[in-house]
Amino acid sequence: MADANEQRDWRIYADFAQVLIQKARTLQGLLVDLDEITLENQLYALDATTIDLCLDVFWWAKFRKHKGAIKLHTLLDIRCQIPCFVHITDGLVHDVNVLDVLEFEREAFYIMDRGYLDWTRLFTIHSAKAFFVTRAKKNFAFTRQSSSPSDRMAGVMCDQLVYLKNLEAINDYPQKLRRIKYQDKELKKTFVFITNHLEASALEIALLYKNRWQIELFFKWIKQHLRIKVFWGETPNAVKTQIWVAVCSYVLVAILKEKLKTSQTMNEILQILSVSVFDKTPVNQLIMNNCSQNSTDDSHNSLTLF
Repeated sequence: MADANEQRDWRIYADFAQVLIQKARTLQGLLVDLDEITLENQLYALDATTIDLCLDVFWWAKFRKHKGAIKLHTLLDIRCQIPCFVHITDGLVHDVNVLDVLEFEREAFYIMDRGYLDWTRLFTIHSAKAFFVTRAKKNFAFTRQSSSPSDRMAGVMCDQLVYLKNLEAINDYPQKLRRIKYQDKELKKTFVFITNHLEASALEIALLYKNRWQIELFFKWIKQHLRIKVFWGETPNAVKTQIWVAVCSYVLVAILKEKLKTSQTMNEILQILSVSVFDKTPVNQLIMNNCSQNSTDDSHNSLTLF
C-alpha cells in the first residue's frame, strides 16, 4: 500500500474526486434547508485544519522546530455539505495564502474567519463580483459613512456602511464595506462582521457566518472516520493520495446515502462498507439488509398486559 501511494500520481484521485463532487452537488436530496436564509447564491465556507506528523519521518512537512504538520485548506459547499476544493500544504503556509489559488465564482458568498482578513486579497474577491463575509479584528479602523435601522430584538446592534481609515488599507481596498454588529443571545457574545454585500439583511449576514460552523463539523467527521491521521507512505505524493482517497470516500458515501434514501447515518454506512470490502453482495442490498436487521419487530415476544 505504501509503495502504491508513493508511486501513483495523486492527481488521479484528485481528478476522480472532482467528478464525484460535481455529481454529488447536482443531487437535490443533499441540499440542506438553511433556516431564515432566503439568498439563492452559492454559499461556501473556507477554512483549514492542521494534521500533525512526525518531522523525522515527514521531513518535508515543516511546521515547528521539532514538529511536522500539513494543512488541509478546504472550501465547503454549505448547501450540500460537500467539499468542492481541497489544497494541501505544509504547516508553515498561512491560511490566507489559499486565496491566491482559488478561482472565485461570480455572486457566490465566501464565508471565512478573521484569519483570512487581508484587504488586498478581499478586494480580489470583490473585483471578481463575488461576496465575502468575515469577522473584523479588534483594531479595525474605519470611517462611518451611514447607518441603517437595526433590529436589536433580533440581535442586530448596528448596520453601517464604512470606509477603511488607514492610508495603506485604503490603497488595498478603496471601496466601501458593510459593518454589522451582532449579539448572539445563546452564546452571550458579540460579533462584528465585515462584508461587501450591501443588500442582504443584516440578520442574514450573521446567519451566514453561523453556518460556517459546517466546515468544522466536516473536519471533525473525516478525522474521526477516515484515515487521514496515520499515513501509508512518507512522501508528499503518498500523503496527498491518501487524503484525496478519503475525500472520494466521503463523497461516495454521501451519494450512496442519497441514492438509497436510507435513514442510516454516513458513519453507519461507512462501517457496513468497511467490513464488506470483499463481499460480492450489491451495495444496495448490503445497506438495506443491515437496515432491516436493525429495525426487526420484537413485539411478538412481548406479553399481552390487557
